[in-house]
Amino acid sequence: MSAETETTLLDGAISPAENTRLFGHSEAEDFLAQSYRSGKGHHAVLIEGPEGIGKATLAFRFANHVLKYPVATEAPETISDPDPQAPAFRQIAAGASHNLLHLARPVDAKSGKLKTAITVDEVRRAGKFFGQTSGTESWRIVVIDTADELNRSAANAILKILEEPPKRSMFMVLSHAPGKLLPTIRSRCMPLVLRPLGEDDLKQALGHLGLSIAPQLERKALDAADGSVAQAIKLVNYGGLEIIEAFDSVLAARGPQQRKAIHKLADAVAAKGNDTLYGFFIDHATQHISFQARQAAVAGNVNRAFQLSELHSSLTERINTADAYNLERKQTVISLIGDLAEKL
Repeated sequence: MSAETETTLLDGAISPAENTRLFGHSEAEDFLAQSYRSGKGHHAVLIEGPEGIGKATLAFRFANHVLKYPVATEAPETISDPDPQAPAFRQIAAGASHNLLHLARPVDAKSGKLKTAITVDEVRRAGKFFGQTSGTESWRIVVIDTADELNRSAANAILKILEEPPKRSMFMVLSHAPGKLLPTIRSRCMPLVLRPLGEDDLKQALGHLGLSIAPQLERKALDAADGSVAQAIKLVNYGGLEIIEAFDSVLAARGPQQRKAIHKLADAVAAKGNDTLYGFFIDHATQHISFQARQAAVAGNVNRAFQLSELHSSLTERINTADAYNLERKQTVISLIGDLAEKL
């Protein structure tokens, strides 16, 4: 079973449920495999780490491992690449497994777009899922992707299941920002922290996707990706590198030239149907402010650090309000860049 999440997949990426390779997280894989074999593995694992480093791929690999070896003591101590021809793998990849439920943001039937949160109706699917498979001896695995996107009602519903988990159930709870989760959810999960990929692992992961980076841009792309495959895809396939360059040029310009550059950048990132690039720009701009605030703090300029922190908070609130009320993105971007250009 799987939520309709096709529209979240970046161009050039492989769905985690279909990906047969994982790079850079062998220690985490071995830990999960050995914990499972010992019979002492936790029923809920909170896989933490930045977006796009392999959390979901790890969750599905482990799910394939568990379903292949339902008797824990007979399972190997390492996780091997799943066989793409195996019936269980093909069912999981197709979203047709009776032993795995993938909870993610659902598609709104009216708009055809993803909802902004995982709703309680999605979590109720877990109750039906466990009920339908309660007569089998197989493990039943729920992948929550990501728990950051659970709304309050959904989070409370998940919490109730975690408090009294069904027999032979496992939960793989993914999070980009575990500090934002309900403390009670975190307390009922075993944390497993994944780090950004090292450069060699990132190159291998991109090679596995067949992502080609022009030699003259490789160094800049790898640095800007910061160990994230998803970020690298946005940089190369979605024009993220050009957006960063344009953003830097706007901040360096002055007067009429700057105003013209602001409107040009806003046209690029706020174009209709360009959600990924818009999100990339918003993330880059807010992270840029955070970086400048940290630099000011390290330099001992407390007042400057405080001002930039306030700017970050006010812009984040403005962006959230604009998204909530579906305000014109171009005007939001123009306003945001204008504030940044004035205060940075």
